[in-house]
Amino acid sequence: MPEFLELLPPVEALKILLDRLPTRIIVEEIETSSALGRVTANPIQSPHPLPSFARTTVDGYAVRAQDTFGASESLPAYLRIAGEVPMGSAPAFSLKPGSCALIHTGGMLPDYADAVVMLEYTQSVREGEVEILRAVGVAENVLELGEDVEKGQVIIPPGVRLRPAEIGGLMALGITHVGVARKPRVGILSSGDEVIPPDVELGPGQVRDINTYTLAALVEDLGAFPVSYGIIADQFEPMRIAAATALEACDVVVITAGSSASTRDLTAQVIDELGKPGVLVHGVNVRPGKPTILAICKEKAVIGLPGNPVSALVIASIFIKPVIDALLGLEQTRPQPSITARLTLNLSSQAGREDWIPVRLLAGEDGYQADPVFGKSNLIFTLVRADGLIRIPADATGLPAGQLVEVIFL
Repeated sequence: MPEFLELLPPVEALKILLDRLPTRIIVEEIETSSALGRVTANPIQSPHPLPSFARTTVDGYAVRAQDTFGASESLPAYLRIAGEVPMGSAPAFSLKPGSCALIHTGGMLPDYADAVVMLEYTQSVREGEVEILRAVGVAENVLELGEDVEKGQVIIPPGVRLRPAEIGGLMALGITHVGVARKPRVGILSSGDEVIPPDVELGPGQVRDINTYTLAALVEDLGAFPVSYGIIADQFEPMRIAAATALEACDVVVITAGSSASTRDLTAQVIDELGKPGVLVHGVNVRPGKPTILAICKEKAVIGLPGNPVSALVIASIFIKPVIDALLGLEQTRPQPSITARLTLNLSSQAGREDWIPVRLLAGEDGYQADPVFGKSNLIFTLVRADGLIRIPADATGLPAGQLVEVIFL
């Protein structure tokens, strides 16, 4: 096992963990209507072009564009009306030179029509004939066959988290079922003799369990399935049994508390008992969350988090998120929602250590301001009061008031 609390930079620590983590994507087929937030497991191809027919984007008259060339309000073109395009079916006629057809938004263009004149640029002069007051070019006001998607085109590659737009696109192509990566199961163990369930009345020296619920919410938000194993006593054997049970049933195991340098620290010992190679990293040069443990046991990630709620949630965002992304095969990660704001106060930091500071956003005259929310790492409402986090890089000794910073939303 590496030396106890040998501090590593977060990026280096994460690389060590991910390099040793096997990723096996288990595919399951689900209904597209239920696939929001799921990650595609295979490339998805279009079964047909989209649009599947040339159609108009406006109300007006379908025309042969060349019949309108030179038309203007002072010198209109006169076209015969061949008919009206029915909605939801193909027109039973085609356009001959000098003719047009009344058409409504979304209607299918008749054969030989290649443009549409908007209704407001036309005028009825006599029955069966219309004045065209403006020329149109080929394909003007028209969605052409396959303009959006061609038949056989890969429309969504594997490793993409499905948004409402993707759900709509799949439905437009009649793809009602989709293969997605199975949600990884993340076992969550909360340890501590002083920790009690939230629904129990507090006694002297007791605190309610926070981490189980914040971590479960985070895991679910990241697209995985949280499995709670309850509160475990600060004793080696009960913790070992619970951790082994979780490791058997889950893809990732997260243990909170017991990772600091103290006589009651059991987490690192328990993790090393779970399987090889065991603990890879014990100590990360970040605040909050220095006593973090990263391990691989029986080809599964095991992460020991600090017990303090703020530390646990911040570190979980740094390390658990990339692990879940890897197990989902998430390749096209989109930027995390953030905003640029101007720092309201000077912030000091220790060189060589990465700091994450909670901030709240205040509206200013020249944009948003990032106002630090100070509090110790065991005070959960430090994060409740915050809108996001800012990062002080390891090579900085702080940030000056007035500097523009990126606020990553919580």
